[in-house]
Amino acid sequence: MSFLASLLLAASLTSQPAPAGAQDPTAPAPVELEGLTVTGRRLDDVISDFVTEASAPVRRRGLARWRDPVCVGVVNLRADAAAFIADRVTAVAADLGVDAGREGCRPNIAVIATDDASTLAAALTEARRRAFRTGATGTDRGGAALRDFVETERPVRWWQTSLPIDSRTGQRAVRAPGVCRGECRGVGDFAPIVVVDSASLLRSTIIDNLQRAIVIIDVDDIQNVSLAQLADYVAMVSLAQIDPNAQTDSYASILNVFAMPDTAEGLTEWDRAYLAGLYNSEQNLRSTIGNHGDIVASIRRAHGRLLAEADAEAGAEAQP
Repeated sequence: MSFLASLLLAASLTSQPAPAGAQDPTAPAPVELEGLTVTGRRLDDVISDFVTEASAPVRRRGLARWRDPVCVGVVNLRADAAAFIADRVTAVAADLGVDAGREGCRPNIAVIATDDASTLAAALTEARRRAFRTGATGTDRGGAALRDFVETERPVRWWQTSLPIDSRTGQRAVRAPGVCRGECRGVGDFAPIVVVDSASLLRSTIIDNLQRAIVIIDVDDIQNVSLAQLADYVAMVSLAQIDPNAQTDSYASILNVFAMPDTAEGLTEWDRAYLAGLYNSEQNLRSTIGNHGDIVASIRRAHGRLLAEADAEAGAEAQP
């Protein structure tokens, strides 16, 4: 049994279940926000600031994304609510070109509801610390970020691990404790060899892939949002490396939903464009902000479409 599968089982047995009526699975489908009007600043600067503020890659690494199929497991919610969240995260991933795991797959995205999120986070990190701090270079955000995950009260908290891999072979590109080629035979951990055909200052054969995500929902703090809003929030923070401390209240984003529930009924155009830009970006750029520009460009195009649609609608209404 995988770590996340065992984690879900343990959480379902030890955590308090969510109230039966905590969420409504018949909540309305997400709708799009109106175009954002920017005054006093260049649009590209505003978009770039949003991408910088929201993103939280592993230090000295580029933004990671899912390469393997995603398998979402949800526990401690009513069965219909759990299925709604799992299906929604899987659907958003599919829109980004990420396959879904087969029926009975081992979860690599674990979503756990509880009425004591801090205690659960502390217990999980203490019991399986290596699953949170892998010991391999470039795979997690470090000890300070893990303490923040455990200690900071939030309606939803999350932790992700990623892995630098060889883009041509799909094999790991960093040494990891306990990972060997065949049998270790007492010679220590396996050090991968990455073949470089030609030297380049701009591009690398190594890219970053998400490996697992753990999302903890505090059921006492989500009463003001719909199930649709909650599911889209979980999708955003599990499919991308989002900074839990990001200050995004000035931007049109689902990330603001707990502070301002009426501002977004689901993923906004900016959120969708952020994810689309991430999953369509070039990952093999040496710069740690290499895919930043692709995400900015994606949001800019989405914003342009919103303005064009608004202009077309206004023109149609102006016709006699």
